[in-house]
Amino acid sequence: MKINELIDSHSELTDTATSKSAIVLMTRMRLARNLAQQPFPGWAKESQKREIRDRCMQAVAALPQMKRGLAIPVETLDDLQKQILVERHLISRELCQTKSGSGIVISKDQSCVVMINEEDHLRIQVLRAGFQFKKVWNTINTLDTDLEEHLDYAFSPKLGYLSACPTNLGTGIRASAMMHLPALVISGQMEKVVRAVNQLGMAVRGLFGEGSDASGSIFQISNQTTLGESEENIIKHLHGVLSTIIEQEENARAKLLETDPTKLFDKMGRAYGILQNGYLLNSGEAMNLLSLIRLGIDLGIFADGQRGVVDRLFIECQPGHVQHAAKGSFEPGQRDLLRAERLRTEIAKIPAPDFSNASR
Repeated sequence: MKINELIDSHSELTDTATSKSAIVLMTRMRLARNLAQQPFPGWAKESQKREIRDRCMQAVAALPQMKRGLAIPVETLDDLQKQILVERHLISRELCQTKSGSGIVISKDQSCVVMINEEDHLRIQVLRAGFQFKKVWNTINTLDTDLEEHLDYAFSPKLGYLSACPTNLGTGIRASAMMHLPALVISGQMEKVVRAVNQLGMAVRGLFGEGSDASGSIFQISNQTTLGESEENIIKHLHGVLSTIIEQEENARAKLLETDPTKLFDKMGRAYGILQNGYLLNSGEAMNLLSLIRLGIDLGIFADGQRGVVDRLFIECQPGHVQHAAKGSFEPGQRDLLRAERLRTEIAKIPAPDFSNASR
């Protein structure tokens, strides 16, 4: 598979048939692994990095889960291709900044990714739409086990899997969920939730991870501790925290409908109107408007079958995807025009809101 074939094909997150979860958009797990007797990427010479990359890419690409996928050195990608992969949550911004000696292997359905020579020799990642920790864990555990048969991992009986950053020692696992939490944001409760989650040893980040904002009321919540606990206990603890957040979001939605439904309906109606008629929309505004449409779908105001369309548009309204669809490189103002045009076309297919259904 070539890079443009992968970009033009549907992924786990852009396939509208998979979007059935009201609050959890995506479940993701990542394992940090390194090769024994080899310098970490930050210390390796260029020749060593290339040798490690080629060895790892060959081993990963040969796995049954990755056959007929994409295996490519990062330096062969142009800036737009890298940006699109970041927007799909397939690779990190840090990997994009590497100049040589790094690579990626992506499965055909884009649910499994291995980044090579980012911070660690291997960053194994599995992502699925919805709240699917068990399925994601089973997949990544199998992938990791299969890969370990071909590569000798750096492992300490005392410290577990060795990593370039001490925060990844032990299991090397980072499990996360991407959550849509508009009612907690609208009701001003999100700051309290973030503080509580941090005290429980979890991290809360924006749409594209550390340093990004929470456009569209979308937050990534993940574990921070990897040392001293088993993968199963880490996942169980995170699952419990996320279940509590889901309950809080549901309660916040119910309270908004009970105490001030007209203000909530007005927000959704205005969002629908702007998306249908707006002429210039930047990515942040587009995300926030789409968030209100998605909330309306969850509350029965818009047709339930449209949730997948909105989830796809969350990704396709990002700058890289807008430029790829228009087949060119554009300044921000031109992108805002193209984005608005695309959204007008897509939202026109969604039937008008029926506020009488909100009580269901």
